Amino acid sequence: MTDTAIAWDTYSRQRPDRRPTNARGETTWFNWTQYADHGPGAELLGLPPGGRVLDLGCGKGGNAAHLAAIGMQAVGVDISPKQLGAAHQRWGHMLGLDLHQAEAVTFLKGTQEMFDAVYSVCGAVWFTDPARLLPAVRERLRPGGRLVFSQRPPVEGCYGCQASYIPRSPDEDPLVVKRWDHEPDAWEHLLAEHGYMDVRATVLAAPPGPRKVGTLIVQARA
Repeated sequence: MTDTAIAWDTYSRQRPDRRPTNARGETTWFNWTQYADHGPGAELLGLPPGGRVLDLGCGKGGNAAHLAAIGMQAVGVDISPKQLGAAHQRWGHMLGLDLHQAEAVTFLKGTQEMFDAVYSVCGAVWFTDPARLLPAVRERLRPGGRLVFSQRPPVEGCYGCQASYIPRSPDEDPLVVKRWDHEPDAWEHLLAEHGYMDVRATVLAAPPGPRKVGTLIVQARA
């Protein structure tokens, strides 16, 4: 197992499972932000009926499962065996959901499938060099297909490749993975450089309450 897979396995053990239902009583739903019951939903993907959609860094599979539940052909990819195991255990029975353990660029370069949309929610787009990932995604998007991703906004002055620490026990050093932080205009420039159109990057404010960090949401079209 790669060091990156071990790091995300460790992270998986620290994250709670998705709730059985959301505030509206739904058993599946789509969430772009780090806050429960907040923000837009799957409409950002602009999917046609029965559309084919790829989740890069699907984690425990909740967003991909929701897309399958509403009739899409959803493919989820994650590098962590534990994340994928949890996804299979909870959602593996769902028709229209296909889960793969793989690194994002490796998967994209190894498949011939085309997608109506590719998305990432605090997932592989945040933790993969955009110089490798953005062209690989574009090759797998149908003309007019959308790339949409979300992550926390960058800390002021901390841009480009950063270290992200995953804690372990008090007697062990944390695990380290790389992430790529950019301001909205920098993401817009990067995506345009790689041939994407109609690029929009905005920060959605946090919901009312004590927490103030919003969510960066980036949308683009092939």
